[in-house]
Amino acid sequence: MGWLEALVLGIVQGLTEFLPISSSAHISIVGQFFGGDDPGAAFTAITQLGTELAVIIYFRHDIVTIIKHWALSLAGKIPRNDPEARMGWLVIIGSIPIVILGLLFQNAIDHALRNLWITVAMLAGFGLVIGVVDRFARNARPLDQLTWGHGIIFGFAQSLALIPGVSRSGATITAGLALGYTREAAARYSFLLAIPAVVGSGFFKLFDISSDPVPPAWGPIILATVVAFVIGFAVIHWLLRYISTHNFLPFVIYRLVLAAVVAVLLLTGVLQAVPQA
Repeated sequence: MGWLEALVLGIVQGLTEFLPISSSAHISIVGQFFGGDDPGAAFTAITQLGTELAVIIYFRHDIVTIIKHWALSLAGKIPRNDPEARMGWLVIIGSIPIVILGLLFQNAIDHALRNLWITVAMLAGFGLVIGVVDRFARNARPLDQLTWGHGIIFGFAQSLALIPGVSRSGATITAGLALGYTREAAARYSFLLAIPAVVGSGFFKLFDISSDPVPPAWGPIILATVVAFVIGFAVIHWLLRYISTHNFLPFVIYRLVLAAVVAVLLLTGVLQAVPQA
């Protein structure tokens, strides 16, 4: 991987990770314009460490409070039903589905599911799901009404993001809207829920490619990760302000248009459905 490719992919990762348009889909598509190669699931997972660091810094006060109260509740120094301690447990419980499914289907995630026809179907199909759910959502429940059952549902929704084209934020926020939560509440829990899964996946892939007999191009990967962090931080700030007064219709339209464009590029041979590894 060259430096220009890393720079472009870092920008793409930062711009798309938190928007409901699927960063993994964009990385797969844009990566093909650099020699026809798919950057791969490992590259995506590692650069997501950059965007996830942006989440950790942006929500640092919330995260510190949640961890502190969760630990104090374990020690019996504060009630177990303390709201912040309870949020700690909800993040843990909501993370279980993606950990189990990610390990069970690791090979499919790294290979079979990276077919661009699957990506096209997910971009369009799940885009319509987002649009319908957002159109009829009640936007009423605050985050402090999150139940254990709803936490599990959020977790399974997050697992859909293992398929390129779905979108982690799109899936979890849509699940929240379907359950009656406000866009802001669904987005906040979505960001918190992503931290264990993304950080865990990133370090797992980091260890995995570190043991590869062919050394990876660490310089470009680090550049892409840093760029993704800087841009991702700005996108978080923008998105949380945007969804407080706007719906997801522009993202739905974008997904449908992108799906159509990629389908045409596949049919004309400009893109390959199964790119080079």
